[in-house]
Amino acid sequence: MQTVLIVIHLIVVVALVIVVLLQRSEGGMGLGGGGGGVSGFMTGRGQANALTRATAILATVFFVTSLVLSVIASQSRGPRSIIDGAAPTAPAAPGGPSAPAPGGNVLDQLRQLQDQSGAQPPRPSGPVQ
Repeated sequence: MQTVLIVIHLIVVVALVIVVLLQRSEGGMGLGGGGGGVSGFMTGRGQANALTRATAILATVFFVTSLVLSVIASQSRGPRSIIDGAAPTAPAAPGGPSAPAPGGNVLDQLRQLQDQSGAQPPRPSGPVQ
């Protein structure tokens, strides 16, 4: 659904840019201001009205798709931060290793776990003499 809306949104954006570029500027002619008089396909006033309507319709569709996409994105968004998404740890069973304290950095937590388990890290052997 989201992919389809993104494709529609991009098509509307490209069409909106093209329609805006085809309109006459106030100072003269825009990209779509080719010559031709009454014998042309559309008169100047009819073309301006059609382009103005097309711009309004495309702008409305653009805003609607933008709002729908933002609502879909906010609904499928995960937790805001690691702290908000962290599940609380259950208390440890008596006699078993307990969870590290919530405060401190990772190194402090690893030291605390090491002290609780009683294991000593392997020490590097010195030079053999």
